Amino acid sequence: MPVELVETLIIGGGQAGLVMSHRLKQRGLAHLVLERQRIAERWRSERWDGLKFQFPNWSVRLPEFAFPHTDPDAFASTAEIIQFLDAYAAFVAPPIRCGVEVTRLRRRDGASGFVAETADGAIEADNVVVATGPYQRALIPDLLRDHPVFQVHASNYRSPEQLPSGAVLVVGAGASGAQIAEELQRAGRKVYLSVGTHRRLPRRYRGRDLFWWLAEMGIDQTPTAQRGASALGPVISGAYGGETIDFRRYADNGMTLLGPLRRARGGVVEIAPGLGESMAAGDLVFTAFLDMVDGFVKLRGLDVPEEPEARATLPDPRGVTEPLQQLDLATEGIGAVIWATGYGVDFDWIDIAVKDANGDPVHRDGITEIPGLYFLGLPWLSKMNSSFLSGVGDDAAVLADHIAAR
Repeated sequence: MPVELVETLIIGGGQAGLVMSHRLKQRGLAHLVLERQRIAERWRSERWDGLKFQFPNWSVRLPEFAFPHTDPDAFASTAEIIQFLDAYAAFVAPPIRCGVEVTRLRRRDGASGFVAETADGAIEADNVVVATGPYQRALIPDLLRDHPVFQVHASNYRSPEQLPSGAVLVVGAGASGAQIAEELQRAGRKVYLSVGTHRRLPRRYRGRDLFWWLAEMGIDQTPTAQRGASALGPVISGAYGGETIDFRRYADNGMTLLGPLRRARGGVVEIAPGLGESMAAGDLVFTAFLDMVDGFVKLRGLDVPEEPEARATLPDPRGVTEPLQQLDLATEGIGAVIWATGYGVDFDWIDIAVKDANGDPVHRDGITEIPGLYFLGLPWLSKMNSSFLSGVGDDAAVLADHIAAR
């Protein structure tokens, strides 16, 4: 079978791959996109029914293609985001092949360039852009691996009706865990939420959305070198019209807050101390952001209303004042556990020395030290908004210019 030759191969047909194709087309550069399943597959198969996008409609856009909406301050459903990406794919009209998985990527033997191995044969390319995104491997602790309770990762959770009857333990209080826990609580379930270190931010403040402030203050352009030690994303939600996530409010409505899970034996889970400290640290991030906005408003003389009530807090919940030390799943009637414990990358199929000891790609702004090999669509690829729908276009333009210069 003859080997197919392409100038630039893009691996991944989500928003990053589509935008990369658009940028290459703008420069008249030949390329091919491979997608292992369907365009925007993770949006189709790894999102729950009630999910609302975390970005307000006015901020959702891709290069030369704005998100259509009737309410700029509303938050899109998963179906609306899929429809948007499908429309963008039609607009870009990329040379794409769906249902083709790259099982191995290696360097050419004795020559520059790369070989992508697939079930349909090998493809050789002078350049490769890996645009598979960061959500490749669901992380599930083996804490309850041998326990018969129903367990599901957040990527495979769909709705409260999917779960067996009884209370639900949600492990992880990031954006997904918090939204799922609230959805279950509103559905009438008794919910236990395991809360660890987190960064809580306001949905809106002084009449503007969080992302308006991030853009206005230039924070979304923060370069990777100034990222800081924390790799945690903000705990925010677009559900129910967009509300500031407040774990004290959850507890006030009947949710039981727990510290991180430590170990388990026979369905009895030991809970680590420190819930109070995690809540206090989250509050500190929250108030520091309000202080930053207030200082910016004063400096610029912006005409926006004050909002002192944003700093009001409910009393510490019982989980802080009388923390649980263990949780017996059977005794508490817990019929399901949802692991909202995040994702890891899976680049094992890349057989090239371009990864660190943790398996993460080594690059600078998406450009690796291997000539012609690039990454796109990863968080903090070059700056904070690299993983935003509105930010991936800038990164793709840089890579396209680099490829053109080669």
